[in-house]
Amino acid sequence: MTATHKTASPVAPFLHATPSDTAAAYFIDTHCHLDAAEFNAERDAEYARAVAAGVAIQIIPAVSRDSFATVAAACERYPGCLPAWGLHPMLLDVHHPEHLAELRAQIEKKRPIAVGEIGLDLFVSHLDYATQEYFYVEQLKLAQEYDLPVLLHCRKANDKILKHLRKIKVRGGIAHAFNGSPQQANEFIKLGFKLGFGGAFTWPRANNLRRLAVDLPLEAIVLETDSPDIPPVWIGHGRNAPGELPRIAQVLAELRQMELADIRDATTRNALAVLGLTHD
Repeated sequence: MTATHKTASPVAPFLHATPSDTAAAYFIDTHCHLDAAEFNAERDAEYARAVAAGVAIQIIPAVSRDSFATVAAACERYPGCLPAWGLHPMLLDVHHPEHLAELRAQIEKKRPIAVGEIGLDLFVSHLDYATQEYFYVEQLKLAQEYDLPVLLHCRKANDKILKHLRKIKVRGGIAHAFNGSPQQANEFIKLGFKLGFGGAFTWPRANNLRRLAVDLPLEAIVLETDSPDIPPVWIGHGRNAPGELPRIAQVLAELRQMELADIRDATTRNALAVLGLTHD
């Protein structure tokens, strides 16, 4: 199939959960695994805490075929939670080539906000690169076909991720948990991507990330928690949660010597733009 499928944005049914006075008076967690088992005992409470803190939209990416159901359940239960469908590069032991057909069927069944979480991971040495690359490339093709942005896992693999993005043109997306060079950041930006910043840059010794958080154009930055992972410094090694996003934003505001409201508004506008979310 070569035709590009374009349908309406899936955000419309969820906009009643967001403040109505301004398009950017709330936070967007662009990467949150609220469906993860770590939240089973208090998922309702953590979602409520996030909404009370002003996190009105959470993007929940799938990581495997089996997680399609848990992501769908969370997005049906919680207004403002939007799904992304994808096969994570670190879960090669559970992926099979036929799952790509099931991913296509899931995209057809429920239009996602993005294809994700997809990508490459060169940090974990035992992961077979050729298999990772196969699933990554095939999912990029699906994103291109359905005119969807992508949520990229790109740990220690930015150059290889970029190589395929130059060959398979997609409608932008987010380089999740970005931790590359300024040059790599600029290459993502040229291709229509935003860069995801979360708890990692709140640690005082995260010198590279903190420099990027200050030096990159604000228009290139979106916020995320990656809950329950990548906890900020005040949590230490505990479980992260979407309700931490405003405090993460406050650290960014302090680093850039800006007001929190300005960081909130800018990063929300950035996320709305790159993910095709509208208030129409």
